[in-house]
Amino acid sequence: MGLFDKKICGICNKKIGVLDLIGSRKLEDSYLCKDCAKRLSPWFSDNRKSTLDEIREQLSYRELNKEEVESFNPTRTFGQKYKVMIDDKTNKFCVTNESKWREANPDILKFSQVTGCDIDIQEYKDEMFDRDNDGNQVSFNPKQYSYKYSFGVVIHVNHKYFSEMKFDVNKALLIEKDVYPRKKPHETDYEECKKITEDIKAAVLGIHEEARNIEEEAEKPKAAMVCPFCGATTVPDAAGNCEYCGACITK
Repeated sequence: MGLFDKKICGICNKKIGVLDLIGSRKLEDSYLCKDCAKRLSPWFSDNRKSTLDEIREQLSYRELNKEEVESFNPTRTFGQKYKVMIDDKTNKFCVTNESKWREANPDILKFSQVTGCDIDIQEYKDEMFDRDNDGNQVSFNPKQYSYKYSFGVVIHVNHKYFSEMKFDVNKALLIEKDVYPRKKPHETDYEECKKITEDIKAAVLGIHEEARNIEEEAEKPKAAMVCPFCGATTVPDAAGNCEYCGACITK
């Protein structure tokens, strides 16, 4: 098959022409058109090692995720460009940069799936220049620089289709410090963006620890006990009720 030959999407059988290549994906044993590729998780990137059957499986998961999105009701939101949305009632969260986020179908994860969270602040340093009497560009003496920063967070997760969610919290590169006389430093903006990353990390790891403790407690085998109401030896159900008379015996 030549470079410019039309390819066929393994999911919808649509022909993928040269003009359709942007956004389409090459799989291990097939191709995926840009429309079908949009339905994949935004955090998924390992398509070249994925088979068509694995992609079909992920698309099925993505359809089921829509039900999770419908029942997801954020109680807290962090970030500017990408937002971390938290549903404290269900101990679930999502990360999205879409204003109409329900339509975007963001992956809804349990906090118990979190394995770690890191702050990623990148600094970009640019030398600033002056002009001499002949109009030539020359360095200041001593040299002067401007600095730009991107503030990112990496949430590490235990998920079948991706292992991390890496994103920037600020809407654009922020000029935090500029020694050129005509501009002023923006120390407040720097500290504000840094605080957003710290708040996200604290929230994610804090709820993760609480969720893991709840799950571990639920996974522990229940011990048999004598019901004080009916006298039967019973193993309480998930709600702590006697399996014979229904009375609550664990509170």
